[in-house]
Amino acid sequence: MKGITKRWVFNTLGIIVLILFVIVIAFAVVVQGFYYNSIFQTLNGRSTELVNIFNGSDKFIETARDYVENFPDKELMELMVIDSTGNVVITSTGFTPDNDQTMPDYENALDSDSSFADWHGKLNSGENVMALTRVIKDNSGNKVGAIRYIVSLEEADRKIFIAISAVCLVGILIVFFIFVSSTYFLRSIVRPVREIRDTAKKIAQGDFDARIIKPYDDEIGELCDTINYMAEELGAADKMKNDFISSVSHELRTPLTAIKGWAETMQLDGCKDQKTVEKGISIIVKEAERLNGIVEEVLDFSRIQQDRMVLIMDKIDILAELDESIYMQRERATAENKHIVYEEPEILPAVLGDKNRLRQVFINIIDNALKYSDEGGVVTVNVQQLENNIVITIADNGCGIPEKDLPKVKQKFYKANQTVRGSGIGLAVADEIMKLHNGSLDIDSTEGVGTTVTITIPAIHEENES
Repeated sequence: MKGITKRWVFNTLGIIVLILFVIVIAFAVVVQGFYYNSIFQTLNGRSTELVNIFNGSDKFIETARDYVENFPDKELMELMVIDSTGNVVITSTGFTPDNDQTMPDYENALDSDSSFADWHGKLNSGENVMALTRVIKDNSGNKVGAIRYIVSLEEADRKIFIAISAVCLVGILIVFFIFVSSTYFLRSIVRPVREIRDTAKKIAQGDFDARIIKPYDDEIGELCDTINYMAEELGAADKMKNDFISSVSHELRTPLTAIKGWAETMQLDGCKDQKTVEKGISIIVKEAERLNGIVEEVLDFSRIQQDRMVLIMDKIDILAELDESIYMQRERATAENKHIVYEEPEILPAVLGDKNRLRQVFINIIDNALKYSDEGGVVTVNVQQLENNIVITIADNGCGIPEKDLPKVKQKFYKANQTVRGSGIGLAVADEIMKLHNGSLDIDSTEGVGTTVTITIPAIHEENES
């Protein structure tokens, strides 16, 4: 027994047992008080009649003997007649009293102004009794003797014991039923928690296929659903991470292979062809730039993850940056037999932004549009001002994005199409850059029809001077 069960036993069950113990003690005190008080009231009631019996009588012993002989409750209690010297001269039982037995009630009654006292305790024989003594006085107020009533408490103690035992039995049954029901309830909690613990360990060790069977439709069930969802998301994230590593490795290998190949070619003895050397250098430079772009993209993503990306904000002409980005992609579009359609508006308000980062966003989106378009595809770029924002839409008629993948395309490492080159972090970086510009990047796509990316950034409004 450990953990939750142990804490429950020592806390909840312990408190319940303590409460029941206090209740039993209180009940025992009340019951004992009830029985003992009833006996005392009976003895007191009997003793009060002595006032009438001995009033005006000059013969104490004779009157006391008649009282004892005619006493109706001899079976319930014992009577003793004590003379003025303190000796027991008559008993209702007829047996000689034990002279060694103390009589505290008699001694207290002698000293009491009310000539009355009671006592309960054990006799020399070990019997538990209650005794009551009333001192008898003559007409002059002198003490002539006393009548002592003694009642055995064993029958009362037996009834008290039975009552307390019954209460204890009820308490034990209550504790037993609470223990059984609570144990069953605790097991319904502890067992799923242990399964959750074991499954969480498996997940922590990399087994993202581990799942918990939902036992109940309550908070425990919700926790199981959450753990299962976490495992599913971790598995998906782990797969995306592995795909990212594979994609980046492939992306890095391709330019490195080209660079290495052309460098080795130009190292060959006798390579005197100037055109070959120029072509090789051109390819090396191009692939090095591509390699540098991949590394910068990864570094940008790392900066974003660590909140270390710093923007150099300035008032810029967004049309100039967009135009330069399109110009940088036109040569590639022409080489791939694809078309970029762009009609530049006459004038638009300036924006507050980092021109290099915004150009990075434009190049990334146009690059994706060309990358996912077939030969002969068209990429359309449109710019307009809507209220206080500059809105740029870049649309293609390529393969489109499946509906199930659309909500995830801006997540890190996610690639809807694994057959196309790319690291899977370009859109995540672009989306974060737009958020840092207080703008947005929204994607709308239909599979087989094409994709439209909408970039929104606030414009700067200058007040006209009068």
